[in-house]
Amino acid sequence: MDNLTHSLAGALLGQAGLKRKTGLAMPALIIGANLPDVDAACFAWLGGVEHLAFRRGITHGPPALVLLPLLLAWALWAFDRWQAKRGKRPATRRPVRFGWLYALAFIGCLSHPALDWMNTYGIRLLEPFSHRWFHGDFIFIVDVWLWIGMGLGVWLSLRREKRGQDWRRTARIAIAGVLAYIGVNAAITWQAENTALAADMPPEIAIASPVPVAFWQRQMITGGEGHWRIDAKIVGSRDLTEADKQAIIAQVPAAAPLLFWSRAPFVGLADDGRCILGDARFADSLAGGDRFTVELPVELCESSAAG
Repeated sequence: MDNLTHSLAGALLGQAGLKRKTGLAMPALIIGANLPDVDAACFAWLGGVEHLAFRRGITHGPPALVLLPLLLAWALWAFDRWQAKRGKRPATRRPVRFGWLYALAFIGCLSHPALDWMNTYGIRLLEPFSHRWFHGDFIFIVDVWLWIGMGLGVWLSLRREKRGQDWRRTARIAIAGVLAYIGVNAAITWQAENTALAADMPPEIAIASPVPVAFWQRQMITGGEGHWRIDAKIVGSRDLTEADKQAIIAQVPAAAPLLFWSRAPFVGLADDGRCILGDARFADSLAGGDRFTVELPVELCESSAAG
């Protein structure tokens, strides 16, 4: 998910009452909710699609979810001590308790993979113990309804707090509403995917991909081994068995990260005639982007088309 969603999740947890546990609780929750995305720094040194083999992996796995909150708690605790020594510590700040700082940073960090798992991009929840990708398929990667629901919850809670009213209940109601919205979306995806798999000639794989804004709609991606149908559009011009994938990697090593991440890989022609290796979940990238595609020798498309 995007970082605004992660930040709002941390803030909403704080407004639900967790921010009263210790001084600097809100920074622990909000920064913690974004902390696994430190792997985004890989864009500074990785080119092409190499980021696909790095993102949502090691910093989203169990060891990182234990160690990153510990580092954040220590940094916040040290910051509080530094301010106190300089005489700049706010008098209104609650006492800082390291144990609670760590607990809240940990809760914030846990919210991150929980949200990331919900979309089609995928996340390696067990890295480094397993490289397996997990996909929820029921929330679009940038969901405006989550922004609105969580944003309103935080704003109304802060407003009630300022007026001396029960602000925690407001945030908790917002959390309940967000969870209900997520549950509805999960049910829509489950129904769509199971309907596709129950057809007379079921596909090998069915992915009900959420679309922007219209949360009740799904783009259906069905098929397997390089041949896919995206709603009514056919994508993929050749077989992509495991042997085919290894042959492509041997010829174009840059394809390895994409195939490691890809759930619905295909080979096809881009609008400009280039032979492209892509993923049906991000087929729009054929228009010219290179974040989710690798250019292949054109004969890989021509030979398969001729056959």
